[in-house]
Amino acid sequence: MTLTSPESETVALTSELVSEPVRGYTHLRRQAPLVRVTLPGIETPVWLITRYQDARAVLSDTRFVRDQGKVPGLAQDGPSIAEQMIEAYGLPAEYRDYLGIMVLVDGAEHSRLRNLVTKSFTARRINALRPRLEQITRELIAPLAARREAELLEDVGYPLASTVICALIGIDEDDVPRMRTWIRAYASGDIDLVIPALRNMVEHSKDLIARRALAPRDDLVSAWITSGQGDPQALTETEMVALILLLINTGITPPALFIASAVLALLDHPRQLARLRAEPQLLERAVPELLRFTSPVPMGAPLYAVQDLEFAGMPVRKGEAVTSALLGANFDPKEYRAPEDLDITRDLGRGAGHLAFGHGAHYCIGASLARLEAEVALDQLLIQQPALRLAVAREELEYFDLPGEGRHLRGLPVDF
Repeated sequence: MTLTSPESETVALTSELVSEPVRGYTHLRRQAPLVRVTLPGIETPVWLITRYQDARAVLSDTRFVRDQGKVPGLAQDGPSIAEQMIEAYGLPAEYRDYLGIMVLVDGAEHSRLRNLVTKSFTARRINALRPRLEQITRELIAPLAARREAELLEDVGYPLASTVICALIGIDEDDVPRMRTWIRAYASGDIDLVIPALRNMVEHSKDLIARRALAPRDDLVSAWITSGQGDPQALTETEMVALILLLINTGITPPALFIASAVLALLDHPRQLARLRAEPQLLERAVPELLRFTSPVPMGAPLYAVQDLEFAGMPVRKGEAVTSALLGANFDPKEYRAPEDLDITRDLGRGAGHLAFGHGAHYCIGASLARLEAEVALDQLLIQQPALRLAVAREELEYFDLPGEGRHLRGLPVDF
């Protein structure tokens, strides 16, 4: 297929479109394998992939890189798409060294950083956390059930996710509430809250690194410090701060939002919820299906072509960016029967069966932890609490937008 002028085909990818995978992406998916779009707040057009098999393929295609500077012979004109996203978010330049680590690097550098983190996310270590997760969740829900009301993001999602990831990192238990407050402010989309929250997290991370250097413990930050002694490839302080911020952000906000979105999806589908309550063993299938259905990170990071090439039958020029609509791909009717239906009995096959956690070298490190947190939370919120229901009319729920990511729940008030 040959392309006409990209300018004449460019589509503005609004938050409403990103958040409506059936209505919004169906037209784009039918139009072409790659569609030229602009993301909210981003000037540079990108090729958007909405088909499952194409999205999966590009995420492991070595002809694409995340670091625009790795494109041979490319004279970069203006800021990269990632830099434009940071600008759209309104973050000061002095904090940019702390953002994008591991997400925007490739090859050996990515492997070096990833290997330093994955040691804390082995299947054995994550599975061993189940009793602790169940205890934390019970302690969170008990007072809520007693007063018969809650705001699930504030009272369950964020406390559960933050307690677990902060313990793995090495953040002191007394500091977890402050970190949770900062990350909520950082994820709010309100720049007046974002900047001071980021500043506080950076300063706290520096202080944590200094304290663990003097008195190491059994945590991730201590392991970085002790394993790096005498190693010329050891993490710098800036890299450690950046990794802490990455783990805090990805380990708290998406899991918390997913728990709330999954609860809402089941409340929106009472027959599916009734079946889950009648057959709790379906929870193992329900969580992957809910991940497919809600896709808490709806858009993948931009990738740059390192050469002129053909992808999905369409030409892509060297230096052009592509990005995957993970949420859109998870609703591809060629991959899923009746994708617009939530079906907790759906067999997604071997592997993840969806792209909610990405694919390939950048597959989400915390995927197994997020799944476990969701299983525990959904069991105790919806199966153990059979009277849980929305406390407001469905249309009264509030949402917020993040540049290039789409629309997310601001809160989920419920009654028990």
